[in-house]
Amino acid sequence: MGQFHKWLFFKGAKRRNPSIFQHYTSLKATENLSFEELNELNQERLKAISIFAFQHSPFYKRRFEEVGFNPIDDWSLRGFQTVPYTEKSDLIQFNDDIHTPASFFEKRFFVETSGTSGEILTFHRDESWDSFNRAAIWRGYSWYNATPWDRKLYFWGYNTATLKRLKLRLLDFSVNRFRLFDYDPAKLKKLETSLQEVEIIEGYSSMIYELACLMEDKKVKFDQLKLVKGTSEKVFAHYQDIAKKVYGTKITNEYGSTESGIIAFECPQGSMHINMEGVFVEQDPEDLGIVVTNLQSFSFPSIRYKLGDQIELEPSSFQCSCGMKSPVIREVTGRIGKKILGENRNYPSLTLYYIFKNIYFNQGLKIDFQAHQYEKGKLQIWLKEPITPDIERLIFEESKAYFHDLEISLIENHNFREQGGKLRDFISHLS
Repeated sequence: MGQFHKWLFFKGAKRRNPSIFQHYTSLKATENLSFEELNELNQERLKAISIFAFQHSPFYKRRFEEVGFNPIDDWSLRGFQTVPYTEKSDLIQFNDDIHTPASFFEKRFFVETSGTSGEILTFHRDESWDSFNRAAIWRGYSWYNATPWDRKLYFWGYNTATLKRLKLRLLDFSVNRFRLFDYDPAKLKKLETSLQEVEIIEGYSSMIYELACLMEDKKVKFDQLKLVKGTSEKVFAHYQDIAKKVYGTKITNEYGSTESGIIAFECPQGSMHINMEGVFVEQDPEDLGIVVTNLQSFSFPSIRYKLGDQIELEPSSFQCSCGMKSPVIREVTGRIGKKILGENRNYPSLTLYYIFKNIYFNQGLKIDFQAHQYEKGKLQIWLKEPITPDIERLIFEESKAYFHDLEISLIENHNFREQGGKLRDFISHLS
């Protein structure tokens, strides 16, 4: 079956992502460059994306002109860093003006992602950008002798619409993976017979941890396992103890976002190396927040994008024993994945994202929300909009597909956007 899935991957990639192979070859060629060589490449690409955005994105042309920065006539890093930060709200509010002309690209993909308060951002990702991002993940796999066609267990979301779920199953088959998005112990236990053939486990770190807890006494042999990769949620230190015990390896960090791409990938020696070929990373001195410029996003530039995560960087003198010279993120300190506690089981907080994402795409209804939990088994969902009977019905119906032992109450007209600090879609008030 391995050769079949390799054949299927190459056939599908040539059709959907024809430039992925060129990007992967290039990434493998540059991963062992000196820091000086990587930095020179990084700065060249930063200048190129800045000039392109200045010429073809009305939003960034205005941004640059407001501070008197012309990347064509007078390029400098100091001048670039006078450009104001871009926020998620800018990407949503000025979406059309940020996009560059569609005619520049032979192929684009429609992409969506949620905001921290339930906002949904949509944009078009050009084929080269999409392929580069996939190639960057492929390169990370290669550090663990893993491949994109290896058998995978995927802890990620799904859409409750029948047709979309069918398409998702076909996609999962084509990339040799099966997925779960549930803390239901019965479903997790059913995996026991399938785990011995899994080569990659990836997705929500909290669910990878939950699976390890359930399998701790089962003595399951993960003989084929090459990589356990956590993304989207913080990997807590105590996750690693049981991961090493059960899986025989720690949970590797992949750090990125839909709009920024792969920012960093952890090497086998435990360092999160910044993807200098794909991003230019800064740190806001006021709050230590990460600021990312995607160097590949020509169809929808994100220049000096304030992602919302707080990070710690290793000092410039740090040398990873793996030999790679790219800078290293020591920790993403502000990226914490909380759990929603039901009466008898727990749920990923990102369950909320899928509930409101499904309502948006299936019903065309945007709902700004923030959820709070003050008691186990009960969840408050605060809505900025007035609660109509239709909104109430849609939320409760969609929630039933995910939550099975949780009492939900809706509270309207909360100005949760006015709260200080980073906006979150879920806040747990439980100890």
